[in-house]
Amino acid sequence: MRIGFKEWAVVVDALGRGEQIVILRKGGISEGPGGFQVEHPQFLLFPTLYHQQRESVVPSAQARFDKIAPKFPGKDRVLCEFFCEVAACQRLDSLAAAERLRGQHIWRDEVIAQRFHWGRERNIHALAVRVFRLPRVAELAMLESYGGCKSWIELEKEIDTSGAAPVLSDEQFAHKLNAFGEALELTRPARVQKRSLGAAGSGSHAN
Repeated sequence: MRIGFKEWAVVVDALGRGEQIVILRKGGISEGPGGFQVEHPQFLLFPTLYHQQRESVVPSAQARFDKIAPKFPGKDRVLCEFFCEVAACQRLDSLAAAERLRGQHIWRDEVIAQRFHWGRERNIHALAVRVFRLPRVAELAMLESYGGCKSWIELEKEIDTSGAAPVLSDEQFAHKLNAFGEALELTRPARVQKRSLGAAGSGSHAN
C-alpha cells in the first residue's frame, strides 16, 4: 500500500487505540476546486505534528498528547503504524449534523465549527473507518512531497499490510459504526466505491 492520509498525531493515536472510528475532514488549500474527496477506500494513517493540535482537542486528549509527545520522531521521520478501511462516509451540510457526532471523536467543538465554516463551502466530511495495526511499524523519511495542506499523499515506497490486525473486535466496531449512523440519522451511510488500487496499495490483512 502506498496511499497515505495525513492526520494529526494525537488523532492517529485515538484511532489506533480504538477510542474513535470517526475522521472529520474539510480539506486543505491544495485539495483543488472540488475540495476534499474520499479518493481511496484503504489508506495508511500518516501522522503529522501540526503545532496547534494539543489546543484543538478535548482535555482528556490533551493529557494523552502530553504523554505521547516525547516519543514523537524528529521532523525528518514519520512512523506509520496503522491503515484504515472506509466503512462509511457522509458529507455534512449543517454544523448541527457535525455536532451530533460529539463524544465520538476528540476534536473540540470550536475546531469543528472553524473547519465547517472555512472556505466557500459550508460543509464537512465525516468518515467512519476500521483501523488495523501493522505487524511492524514502517519508518519513513519525511520528503518534501509529503508536505503541504493536502489530505492524500503517495508514499515513495510500498508498505506491506500483510498480517495487520483490527484494533477493535467486530462487535466493538459494529457498535461504534451504528452510533455513527444513528447520530447522523442515516439509514444507509454513503460508502466509498471499492476499486482496484493498482500502485496505490497491495497486501492483505486480517478480518
